[in-house]
Amino acid sequence: MRRRSGVRSKLIFVTMKTSDLLTFLGVATRHPRTVGAIAPSARALCRRLAQIVPSVRPSTVVELGAGTGAVSDAIRQRLQPGSRHIALEIDKEFATRLRRSRPDLEVINADATSLGSILEDRGVHQVDAIVSGLPWSLFPPAQQRKILNDVGWLLAPDAAFTTFAYLHALQLSGARRLRRNLHESFDEVITSRSVWWNAPPALTYVCRRPRQRAWRGARV
Repeated sequence: MRRRSGVRSKLIFVTMKTSDLLTFLGVATRHPRTVGAIAPSARALCRRLAQIVPSVRPSTVVELGAGTGAVSDAIRQRLQPGSRHIALEIDKEFATRLRRSRPDLEVINADATSLGSILEDRGVHQVDAIVSGLPWSLFPPAQQRKILNDVGWLLAPDAAFTTFAYLHALQLSGARRLRRNLHESFDEVITSRSVWWNAPPALTYVCRRPRQRAWRGARV
């Protein structure tokens, strides 16, 4: 089993673009507290995350923590003409690279905790899907709740939010806190089967029907 796992990891890295991997490793080395991963998400995980993006009509999609653009490419494959794809990325080097390599992507170099105000300033009050690649375990509880609260306010009634977690870290406090916050924030939280072809293996959460939609108080 250990040998198979090692072979799987090598194959995953081989399928990644060399330029993306080198860029990712460079930023991760310099800024480990904003990346929280060892490599870009593999194609299997990217496709799983992007499944909530409508593929039958134009839509507005927000991506949180776009990194080198691996998930961005999976989202783009589902987008229809007339769609708007907005990506928030806190790292300046990642954001600059995304603007250069993906000119059709609307890249915003900003912290996801400002999601609500950033989109409001751009005239975006409702979106059709939000896909997250954020390193949730690095966020304190208040920041997790702030981001999820903004996500809930922005989702259209039939829209969904998706994010992922690494299998090896599921029992750590940050991962347990994320699951608790997801269930407190959404009426429906679906956990996927494991995505083994990722480094490290992961699972995804698909969340619908934000609980705060039932009331309209002040944002946290």
